[in-house]
Amino acid sequence: MKTPWHVWLIGILSLLWNAGGIVDYLMSQLAVESYLGQMTPEQRAYFDSFPTWAVVFWALGVWGAFAGSILLLLRSRYAAAAFGISLIGLLANTGRLFATVGAGVVDLLGRGALIFTAVLILVALALWLYARAMARRGVLR
Repeated sequence: MKTPWHVWLIGILSLLWNAGGIVDYLMSQLAVESYLGQMTPEQRAYFDSFPTWAVVFWALGVWGAFAGSILLLLRSRYAAAAFGISLIGLLANTGRLFATVGAGVVDLLGRGALIFTAVLILVALALWLYARAMARRGVLR
């Protein structure tokens, strides 16, 4: 089956999009001061307080999405699984955010960060659904 043009477009755009998540994860985990210095002391304390399980889910979220993008470009049916793992990681950490911060989440992160989190979830869900659909159609092998 010939690969539809949109697989390449979505694959490349998702790879670029998810590379941003990798940069954020690495800069945070490597404690790059010029990156972390942009946070308020409260934000920094929140990110520094991540338990190990939350860091693991964060890693699953960003690396799963990146792997999903590469697998999509390779036309592998495993792209759907990778995007699914990514979505689970993202939802776990978003759930943790609301469970630990509660109503103070807007004060901690700001309205823009919450909107961006919603966009992240929508994009992750869309990529997972797209990869599943392409696998079911036989585009991904």
